[in-house]
Amino acid sequence: MSKTYQSPRSRRRFRRLGTLLCLCCSRFESIYASPSPFFLSLGPIEDAQCNVEDLEEANDSQLYSILRDITKTNYFKTFQVDLNRKCPLASWAPETKHGDDADEADDEFECSGGAEELDIDAEPLCTVTPDDSNPFGGGGGTFTSQQSLESNALYSLSRAGFDSQQQKDTFSWQKHSDTVVKKKVDTPHHTVPLLTKHVPQSTFDDPTDDSSCEGLPDDFWLDMCHQHEDDSPTTIDLTLNPERNTGYNGTHIWRAIYEENCMADSLAIMNGSGSRESVDSSTCIEQRVLYKLLSAMHSATTISIAMHYYPPSKRKQRTDWEANPEFFMQNFKDSPDYIRNLHFTYVVLLRALHKAAPLLRQPDLIRTGNIVQDETATVLLHRLLDSSILESCNSVFAAFDESIMFQDKTDAPELQRTFKGVFHNISSILDCVQCQQCKLHGKLHMMGYGTALKLLFSKELMRSTSTSLTGEVTEWLTRNEIVALINTIAKVSEAIRDVRTLTRLYVKNDSGADVTVGPTLRSGAAPGRALNATNTILSSSAMSELEAVDQVVGLVAELGRQGLLVLDQETQLVQHALQRNTALMILCKHYGQDPDKFIHMLVQTDILNDVNGSSKDDEPDVIVIGSGLAGLTVALNVLDRGGRVVVIEKEHLLGGNSNKASSGINACCPNNDTDTAVDTREAFWNDTLKSAGSSAHPDLIEVLINNSETAVTWLKERVGVDLSLVAQLGGHSAKRTHRPSNGMAGAEIIYGLQKAIKEYEKSGNLNILLDTKVTGIVVNDNGRVSGVKVASMRSNEMARELRAANVVLATGGFAADRSAGSFLEKYRPELLRMPTTAGDFSTGDGISLAASLGAAVVDMDKIQVHPTGWVDPANPNATTKVLAAELMRGVGGILLNEYGSRFCNELGTRSYITKQMLAHNANFAQSGKWDPEATVPTFFLVLSSSAALDGKKHVDLYTHKGLLTRVTGVGELANHTGLSKSTILSTLKAYQADAKQGNDSFGKVSFRGAPSDDLDKETFYVGRVTPVLHYCMGGITIDRDGNVLKGNGDSIPGLHAVGEVTGGVHGVNRLGGNSLLECTVFGTIVGTKLPVRSSTILPTSFIQPDRTASKQATRNVPLSELEQHCTPDDCWVAIHGDVYDLTEFAEEHPAGPLSILELAGKDGSDAFASVHNKNMLDDFADDRIGKLIA
Repeated sequence: MSKTYQSPRSRRRFRRLGTLLCLCCSRFESIYASPSPFFLSLGPIEDAQCNVEDLEEANDSQLYSILRDITKTNYFKTFQVDLNRKCPLASWAPETKHGDDADEADDEFECSGGAEELDIDAEPLCTVTPDDSNPFGGGGGTFTSQQSLESNALYSLSRAGFDSQQQKDTFSWQKHSDTVVKKKVDTPHHTVPLLTKHVPQSTFDDPTDDSSCEGLPDDFWLDMCHQHEDDSPTTIDLTLNPERNTGYNGTHIWRAIYEENCMADSLAIMNGSGSRESVDSSTCIEQRVLYKLLSAMHSATTISIAMHYYPPSKRKQRTDWEANPEFFMQNFKDSPDYIRNLHFTYVVLLRALHKAAPLLRQPDLIRTGNIVQDETATVLLHRLLDSSILESCNSVFAAFDESIMFQDKTDAPELQRTFKGVFHNISSILDCVQCQQCKLHGKLHMMGYGTALKLLFSKELMRSTSTSLTGEVTEWLTRNEIVALINTIAKVSEAIRDVRTLTRLYVKNDSGADVTVGPTLRSGAAPGRALNATNTILSSSAMSELEAVDQVVGLVAELGRQGLLVLDQETQLVQHALQRNTALMILCKHYGQDPDKFIHMLVQTDILNDVNGSSKDDEPDVIVIGSGLAGLTVALNVLDRGGRVVVIEKEHLLGGNSNKASSGINACCPNNDTDTAVDTREAFWNDTLKSAGSSAHPDLIEVLINNSETAVTWLKERVGVDLSLVAQLGGHSAKRTHRPSNGMAGAEIIYGLQKAIKEYEKSGNLNILLDTKVTGIVVNDNGRVSGVKVASMRSNEMARELRAANVVLATGGFAADRSAGSFLEKYRPELLRMPTTAGDFSTGDGISLAASLGAAVVDMDKIQVHPTGWVDPANPNATTKVLAAELMRGVGGILLNEYGSRFCNELGTRSYITKQMLAHNANFAQSGKWDPEATVPTFFLVLSSSAALDGKKHVDLYTHKGLLTRVTGVGELANHTGLSKSTILSTLKAYQADAKQGNDSFGKVSFRGAPSDDLDKETFYVGRVTPVLHYCMGGITIDRDGNVLKGNGDSIPGLHAVGEVTGGVHGVNRLGGNSLLECTVFGTIVGTKLPVRSSTILPTSFIQPDRTASKQATRNVPLSELEQHCTPDDCWVAIHGDVYDLTEFAEEHPAGPLSILELAGKDGSDAFASVHNKNMLDDFADDRIGKLIA
C-alpha cells in the first residue's frame, strides 16, 4: 500500500486518538495474559448477552451441522484470492541478526522469549510499561521521528530479526505501511471497487480530510474488505485445501498482527500527550472487540493445526491426518481466555449473519449452474438463517450489541477511522505469509471478519435492508464476501467443537499430564446437583501432590453429599484418589465441573462400577432391540470385536421387515463392479438429496453415501452374501443397486447374518431372546441408560431387568399400526385405510421407548407410499400386501392405467409415481389430499420377456405366488387385463418408438427391457398393483454416529438407534435400495463405536502411533556421501546436523516434492529453518541416517 500524506493537524488528531485507545493494551496484559488453569469455559461471555452453555447448545443442536454441510456445496466452497501479492512492509533494518545470533534474534522476536510455532500465548507487543500506581497502567518510552510515520508493528518487525538469513531473504518489504489505510479511486491498482454500484466517492476520501472531522458518511464501513480485492485472483476449492499443519513458523506474522492492534498506543506516547486517568474505561470496547476477533482467529488456526497435525504417511502407517492433543493442550491449558474469545467471536459473527438475513434470502442468490447443488445450498442457507427463530438458538443471534461501540465519545469519528485503518493494516500483513495455504485461510478469515463488521456498522446497508430490496445482493455484498462470512462462521463453530474433541483425546492418551480440577457447576444444572462454588481450582503446578489428592477427595465427598454416589462408589473413588490414580485425576481436571458427565466418564472408563454398585462382569456390552438388518449388523460388529451381546426380538423369527426386502442395496462404487463404472458418489448424493426434498439432512446423507461401498464390501466379504448383480432403480441416475444372483437380497443377507452371529452363541458371547418384548428402558440416577425391562410374549412370567451400558434400538417403523392413538393415526390419519407391506409387528415400539426418555422425533409425517404392492387375485382386499419390488420397474416393467395408457416415468422416484397414481382420483388431482374414504386405485405392471429374464428370481417368485401371470401376445394381454387391445397396442408401439429415440414425454431416458418388435409373439408377465404404505422416513432423531438426541441436541447417554426406527436419513422420500444401505451403514457405525470391555481394540480416532520409538543415528555421514544421494529416487537431505532419507516423504510433502528435491544431496538447514520449527523433525526419527560430518 502506498504511503499516505498526513498534515500536521491530521497527525495531531491521530495522536490524540491514540490517547483514547492506549488504555486498552495495558489492560489486555492484565486481563488476558495472566495464566489460569485450563478447563472448558462456562458461564457468561464477556461483552455479550449470553453464556457459553447456550451458545454451545445452539452450536451442537443446529448450527454446526448446517455450517459443515453448507461449506461443502459448490457456491460456498469456491473462493477467489490473490496469493501472489507482495508483502507491503518496510525493508529490514541492517541490525537484523542471523547466523550464529539466530537464537538471540529469536528471543527478541518473542514477546517474552522462546515461544514456539503458533504460540497462542503471544500477546500484543504494546510499547507501554504498566505502572502499578496507575490502575489503568502507564509507562513511557523514547521514539524517533521515523517511528511517528510508521506503525508500531512495522517498526518492531524491522528490528526483531528472523530465525535464519534465508527466512529474512524470502521477504521483499519495499513499502511503508500507513497508520490508516487510504484507497484512491484513481489509483490503477484499485480500478475495480468492491461495490461497483453503491460505494460513493466519500467512502474512499482521505481519512485525514478535515472536512469530515465532525462525522462520517453512512457508507463509511462499506469498504471493509477492499484490502482483499484482487487484480489476479485464483479460484480455490476450499474443500481441497483444508487448514492443517504445514510446519510453517508464523510467529512473526501473529506478532505483527497483535502489534498492529496496539498501534494507537504508541502513537499516543510518541506525541507525549494525553492522560490515561482522564479517559473512561468504556472506550476500550473497540479495542477489546478487535483483540478478541484476532485472538479467535489465532485460536481457530491453532486448533485446526492440532486436529490435523500429523500428515498421512506410509512410513508411519498413517492413512489420514491425525490429531496432536498434546500440542493443543500445550497452547491452551493455561489460557482459557483464548477459548472464551472463540465464543465471543461466534456471537459477533452470528449477529452479523442475522442482520444480513434480508440480503441473503433474496431469490436466485445462489447460482452456479448446478441446479441440485444450488438448491442444496439455498435450503441449507435458509435453514441456517431460520435457526435464529428456534428456541435453542434465538438468544445467541442477538447476544452481541454493536450499538455499544463508538458511542458517547468525543473522538468517535476518529476512533472509527483508526479502527478501520488498523483492520486494513492487519489484513495487509497477511500478504507477508510465505505459506500459501496459511495465507489462503488467513485472508478468508479476515474477509469474513470484514464482511461481518460491514454488516454490523453500515447504516446505509442496513437502511436498505429495512426498506425494500429491489436490487441484487451483490450491490451490497460480493459473492466472495458471502462465502468468506459463512466459512468463517463455520470455522469458529468447528473450532468450538474441536476443543472438546481434542480434550477427550488428551484425557485418553496422556497419563502424565498436570492435574487441574475446576469443580465449577455448569450453569443451569438441575437442583440438587450444585457443587460448592467456593471449591478452589486445583493445579499441580501450584500445590503439592498431597494438596491435589485432598482436593480430589473433597470433590468426591461433595458428590456423595449431593446423593450422586452410593457409599460403595464413594469408597471406590476415595481409594483411587489416595492411590494417585492418574486417570481419575485427568477426568477430574476436565469433567469435575459437570457432575453428570464426570460420573458418566468414570463408569465408561471402568474407574467406577455403575450406580447400583453391581459388578459389570455378568453384563453384556450391548443390548440390541430388534433383529432386522440394522440390529444384526450392530450385533455382529460388536461380537467380532470380542464383545458380548443380547439380541431381543418380539417375534418368533429373526429378520423383521429386512427379510422381505427384494430390490437390493445401493452402493457407489465397489471396485469389482464394472457395471457401476459410470456412477459417482456425487451422482448418488444428488439422487438421494433430490428424493429427500425439503426435509433433506445432508449430514446424514453424506454418511450414507460415503460409507456405501464399505457396507456392500462388508456384506460380501464378512457375511458372505452374493451381490453380483447390479440394476438401476427408480429415482437413480445410474446402476448402483446390488442384489444376489441366487435369491432375494433381504432374505440372503439376513440368512448370512444369522449364520454369522450364531457362531457366537456357543461361546456365550451372544444371547438371543425371541418372543420377548421390551417394556421399558432402565435409566440410572445420572440419566444414563443402564438396561431394559423385558417380558415374555409366550408366557406369564413377570417382567425382569437386563443390564448393559449401551442399548441399541433397531425396532423398525410403524406402518402397520392402525390402532387408536398410533403414530399413524396421529401424523397421517388419511392413510389409515391404505394397505401396507410392513409386517404386523411394525408398531413403532422403539420410538415410544425413546420418547419416554425425552428423545426427539423428526419427519414423523413422512410416510412412504410405495407405488407397487401386489393385489393378490385370491385375496384382493387384504390389508397387508406383498411388495412388487422396485426391481420390476428397474428391469423394464411399465405401468398401465385402467384405460391401457402409460401415465408416468416408471423410473421416477416412489413419491412421484405414487402421486401420478393417486391423481387418477379426481379429488386428489384437484386438492393434493387423499380422502381416507376413497377407494385406492389399481394399475397393471407389465414386463416383456427380456425384462422378466433380467429379473428372473423375482418373476419366478411372484409367478409362483400367483401375483404375476404369463401371457403371449397383445391379444392375451388384453383379455387378461380386460383392457382394449387397440389401446394396449398403441401404447406399446409408442413405447417402442420412444425407446429407439431414447426419451419419452414423461422424461424417461432408460428403456431397458423394452418389448420386442413382434408384439403378437412377445411373452408378457402381468400383475395388478396398488399404492401401499411401505416405509416410515420419520422416527427418532439421531446424529451421524447413531446417538439418540433430545430436542435440545444433547444425546441420551447409552442410547443409540439404527434403521427405520430413526428419522432424517431419507427426508420426504426414500430411494429404493437405500433402506438396506442405511441399516448396514449405521449399524456398522454403532457396532464399531460402542466400548467393548473384553477387547483391547480402541476406536481408530483414539489410536495414536508411538512417536517415542525411533531409529537413532547409528553412523557418521561425510558430506561427500551425502552429495551422492541427490536424485528423486535417492534423496538425502541434511538438516541441523542430521542426515535424513526423504525419498518417500517428498511425494507426501504438503507443499509438493519440488522444495524437497531441490535440497537433495545438500545441507537444507537454512531452507528448513525459514519455514519450519525444529521440533517438526521428531516425526522423521525413523528416516534419520546419521550425523553429518565435514
